[in-house]
Parts: sequence; structure tokens; C-alpha cells
Amino acid sequence: MQEIWIDYLNAVDTKALALTNEEILAAVSTALEAQGRGETVIEPRVHLVPESSDKGHFNVLRGYVKPLGYAGVKIVGDFVDNYKVGLPSELAVLNLFDPRTGVPKAIIDATAITDMRTGAMTAIGARHLARKDSKVLGHIGARGTSYWNIRLLDHLFDFDEIRVHSRRPESREAFAARLTEDLGKKIVVTDNWEDCLKDADIMVEASRLPEPTPLFKTSWVKKGAFVVPYGTMSALEFDLTDIMSKVVVDDWGQCGPGRPYGALRRHVDEGKVTRENLHAELGDIVCGAKPGRENDDETILFWHRGLSSTDVALGAAIVDKAKRNNIGQKLRFA
Repeated sequence: MQEIWIDYLNAVDTKALALTNEEILAAVSTALEAQGRGETVIEPRVHLVPESSDKGHFNVLRGYVKPLGYAGVKIVGDFVDNYKVGLPSELAVLNLFDPRTGVPKAIIDATAITDMRTGAMTAIGARHLARKDSKVLGHIGARGTSYWNIRLLDHLFDFDEIRVHSRRPESREAFAARLTEDLGKKIVVTDNWEDCLKDADIMVEASRLPEPTPLFKTSWVKKGAFVVPYGTMSALEFDLTDIMSKVVVDDWGQCGPGRPYGALRRHVDEGKVTRENLHAELGDIVCGAKPGRENDDETILFWHRGLSSTDVALGAAIVDKAKRNNIGQKLRFA
């Protein structure tokens, strides 16, 4: 058998590559455009729960992006108490394969990929679905994906005001300090959900609740706002979708009835949000098959659960940049 070598990129390598905001957005946009054209395979994620969901679980995501020539599988742990032992809540590994032969092509630390592609989904959703003059962001949550939500959203909108909140005071203060340094602007830290979210132009909820709890009040949403809830457990009031002009998801296959977890889980399982009343998947909008925001009065909700195709796309971008910059290692497979 011929020799097979795998590109191996660890966390130090991916940090050294320092993908720019535009490189991240371009990679994820490529995956979304391919999805809208029917050039992807996105298998609904599956879960491995070692003990109980309140302690943590693994997500297994599987996808194929035809224009990039890669298939991929990512395994990401989601363990909310990891901060107690000095670890991020999410740690991940992405494996890339040749979809024609099954040959392994790369092994990549995907912790940063998970954070970046989630932030890019939020930002690209806003690019197509938020008002162009959005100037106030309210953001719940301070995990790694939250950083990239705010960084990439601010890259597109240059907010006048950014508000953040998370459950632990030390977490939200450290989060705000990091954002202040990186974005060069003041961050408003709030000690409650209402002061963070009420009447913001863009409202993002990335909480880590142990069980569904309706902390995000429908009355806080002003007409024309863009709302992005994606906590593992729902924080929404059940009537939130009643005020929405459009509801958009990343992939109905992952959001549909019977799937575990997610911000709109009850809404879907009880028939309030269905394939029939859904406006679109984001890929349909990015590729031009369906419209995004059509006027400033529309109040729009975007629910994303995480696309394997965007993991593959960012993995491909990292591998390509690493080769250009001679970063990473080669591992002998065969």
C-alpha cells in the first residue's frame, strides 16, 4: 500500500495561523452557499452522554462539502464545569477525509474551530437578517463561542453599545475586559438578563442553563430586532416565536422534531415551529434562493445548532493556510 501521511495541527498551530475575521467569514459562507445549492451532506448530530446531561456530553458532527473536496467528523465535548479545573467547557477534534477514497487527510484541534464557526454563523445570519443600522448588541453568555459572536458581529456592524451578561460575575468581568482590549471599545457589563437584552437591535442568547428556564422575556424584543437564541437548554418564553416575522434555522434536519436539546426544542416538538411555517435555512438565503430581511420592520429569529459543514470548511481553510505557512506536523498513517 502507498504511504499515507496526515496533516496534524494542534491548538498551538491553529493559534499561530491566526485566521482573520474575513477568512473565517469567507470559509463559513462557502459552506452555507454549498448547502443552499445542495452540495453538502449534513448528518444530524448525535450525542454521547457518559453520565448525565447536566454534567456534560459529547456532540458528534458529520458532514461533507463537495466544492472543498472534504468529508469530516468532529467530536466536541461540552462540559459546563470545566472552568473549575482550568479547562474550556468545549474541547474538540476534527478529522478530515478524502470523500472519494476514505483516506484520512488531517487531524485538527477543533476547539477554536467550534468557537469561530459558531460566531461566524451568528454574524452571517445578522449580515442577511439584521437591520443594517443595528447599533446595540445585547449578549448573554461568556464562553468561547460568545467571544467570536461579538467579535465578528462588531466587525460587521461597529456597534455603539455592546452589553454582556453571564451568571458568574468573575466570568462576565473577565469577558468584558478581553473584549475591551481586542475591540478597543467600552463593554457594558450587566448583572441581569433584562438590562442586557431589552430593546437591543441584536439579541444573542448563548446561556448554559442546567434545564429549560424562560429567562428571555418576549416583551424585551422591540420591533425590527434580530434574535439569536442557541443555548443548549431553552431560555425562551413559549410565545417568543409569535412576534416573529420570520424564523430561520441553519439546518432543519438537526432542528426538527425528536432531536434533543436546543433553544426552540419545545416550540418544534409541540408544533409551533414547523418545516411549513419556517421561512428558510440560512444556506438558502446566502446562496440567493430565498430572501433575507426585506424591510426594517421585520422581527427575525435565527436558531442555529451548529453545522458539520462549517467545521469542515474552517478545517479546510486552516489546512490550506498551514501548508502555505509551513505550520504543523505530518503523521504517518500507513
